[in-house]
Amino acid sequence: MPAWLTALIAPFVVLNVVIGLVTYVTLLERKFAARMQSRIGPYRVGPHGLLQPIAHAVKLMMKEDVVPTLADRPVYNLAPIVFLIPCMLIFATIPFAPRLGVADLNIGVLFFLAVSAMEIVGLFMAGWGSNNKYALLSAMRAVNQIISYDLPFIFVALVPVVLAGSLRLSDIAQAQTGFFGAFIFYPVIGQLAFIAYIVTTLAAENRVPFDILEAESELVAGFRVEYSGMKFALIQLGEYAHAIGTSFLGALLFLGAWSGPGPAWLGPLWFLLKAMAVFLLITWVRWSFVRIRVDQILAISWKLMLPASLLLLMATAAWVGWRSAGGA
Repeated sequence: MPAWLTALIAPFVVLNVVIGLVTYVTLLERKFAARMQSRIGPYRVGPHGLLQPIAHAVKLMMKEDVVPTLADRPVYNLAPIVFLIPCMLIFATIPFAPRLGVADLNIGVLFFLAVSAMEIVGLFMAGWGSNNKYALLSAMRAVNQIISYDLPFIFVALVPVVLAGSLRLSDIAQAQTGFFGAFIFYPVIGQLAFIAYIVTTLAAENRVPFDILEAESELVAGFRVEYSGMKFALIQLGEYAHAIGTSFLGALLFLGAWSGPGPAWLGPLWFLLKAMAVFLLITWVRWSFVRIRVDQILAISWKLMLPASLLLLMATAAWVGWRSAGGA
């Protein structure tokens, strides 16, 4: 098989698996939220509602594409694509098992963090190009919030990097051998870092209590309010893909990735289950708390999360340095 064809197959497979996973993760979240609220959730389309995501996909493809008359059409039309591409690219560097991934980069963590932050460009393009004051207000809030929480998110993600001594994601996964070898079981540091990771992830994914840029009571649907049909579907696809990618990263950094009982071929399944556990934890918080004000969101970031995550990273580096000096 030609090398160029082999290089295309892996991204194609990962892309389609991610799209299928995103489609049914929406159903998982709706079912999970329904059970939390003593409801049934989607149930009518297919057995136990299993065909509901497909019905939604068909519905969105058949909907009319409405473009506001006064919209900046080039910016408005490009925004969903610019928003979606970074959300898909983050999966390129995630190893799903030893030697099973698109690209095992030696700066995998930095690649993930850098590409992940680029979604804000498409988000702001959507708010600006819509020529809608509610969409623009939402985009401006997003710039404030996402940039504010990107710094503590980066510092927290670097804690496992310091513990493993490598930026390569596969090396970080290999450093966590056995069940209690996962970094979340690292005394004090692991638990605090994981909690900080969940909080910053909630803010990065615009989930309650940090969903002020969508705030339905005042902004209707935020930056996506003027989008319909497949453009709306692309934005939703990007949001859920980003949430799943961040869940995979959390499982890899703190939960031992593919390590688990049983034969090695079960590794990808363990990784998927751990990532879904992180996603459901985020979903549980989303459906359990109320929205807080934008000034409170920014205060939590700059006054609490940023100094706390920086101190945590410095403490991790000091501990690793002290342990290495003692071992020497």
